[in-house]
Amino acid sequence: MADLEELDATTLAVRDLIAASRELVGRMARVMDMNATDMSAIGELTQHGSMGTADLGRRLGISSASATVLVDRLERAGHVERVRDTADRRRVVLTVTDAARAASFAAWLPAVREIDEVCRTLGDAEKAFAHDLLSRLTAAVERSGRPA
Repeated sequence: MADLEELDATTLAVRDLIAASRELVGRMARVMDMNATDMSAIGELTQHGSMGTADLGRRLGISSASATVLVDRLERAGHVERVRDTADRRRVVLTVTDAARAASFAAWLPAVREIDEVCRTLGDAEKAFAHDLLSRLTAAVERSGRPA
């Protein structure tokens, strides 16, 4: 493994952004009175829409049994609901409640506004470059977690 001194400064800046994002998730979880995994689950459901418990567990990198415990906890707290899939009535999917969506939005809004403020200072060429870079970095991170 490469020593940190051998890594590009931009790579280290991306590492710092990822760490700041993790810290933000932790702070937002405390604001919403839940743990970071629960907050990540709400985020996955909000961003990607309804999905089954097993799908959510895979996205979070937790076992099926842990995902069931997590969903039970989120359901008791009123953050998610189990509903019948409209396409396959035998399947149950999870949806974020309106209250949880509103609370999550309110918790994240200050950070999103700060990020938007920075992005609005960029010129068109900078925005195009940043968008391309962030898209490529996101794809790299997503690829890195997949089995070979």
